[in-house]
Amino acid sequence: MKRVITAILFAGITTACLVASEISAAIVISITSGFCAFEFYAMLRADAKLPNEFIGIISAALYPLMYFIWGMNGVILLTTLFVLIILIWYVSYPHARITDVAVTLFGALYCGFMLMSIVAIREIVPGLWGGVMTFAIVLSVWANDALAFWVGSRLGKHKMAPRISPAKTWEGFFAGMAASIFVWCWIPAIPGVELSWAWAVIAGIVCGWIGILGDLLESRIKRSTGHKDSGNLLPGHGGFLDRCDSLITVAPTAFLILYVAGLMPLSFI
Repeated sequence: MKRVITAILFAGITTACLVASEISAAIVISITSGFCAFEFYAMLRADAKLPNEFIGIISAALYPLMYFIWGMNGVILLTTLFVLIILIWYVSYPHARITDVAVTLFGALYCGFMLMSIVAIREIVPGLWGGVMTFAIVLSVWANDALAFWVGSRLGKHKMAPRISPAKTWEGFFAGMAASIFVWCWIPAIPGVELSWAWAVIAGIVCGWIGILGDLLESRIKRSTGHKDSGNLLPGHGGFLDRCDSLITVAPTAFLILYVAGLMPLSFI
């Protein structure tokens, strides 16, 4: 029951913010990015790393907002300032190692810059239907995760990556891919979305595979740092990073596909 209630609240709040407006979408993605970065740095500290969580978390949370306010110019400005501040910290703090600098940079880019793509996608189609399209893309990730887990836990017999994530099976993988393709095939029917069915199928296949890759990536981070869950902020589900691991890699992938397909104009910067 705890898991179900958490899932309903998390999905409901996220969906409402994505659909309501571009600014509410940017805010919810900003908050999510900050929590994901917080959990990422906490796990890496347990692995004897010393990242600058304060700078990293703030930067991760700012990426979606900077894109919403100033587009790619804001992202470039934030990245430049972020790198300079981290370098100043490295030079002035004798206990910091170059690996700590790398972990700090990676954490903000992994959690903030990648999820920022959702804000960019939200702006492709103005108004309500842009929110519906963005929600549909997020839903494809949730459907992939849910069906892969359901099929894998009940019918899975062939392990996909036993050393990284023993519970993952090929049966679950293909079930998740089918769910991703199914949801993507509905996206061209959304008013204002000029996406062909062929591109929808391609997007479903690519994003389905990339979503599994994102899941395995976070599983490897957890395994290397000795964690079962990234955190405990979501009762019954672990942490924010556990819920967003696939979305982190799918978001920029979907953005690139939509850009190549012609939905994102050259003036998006």
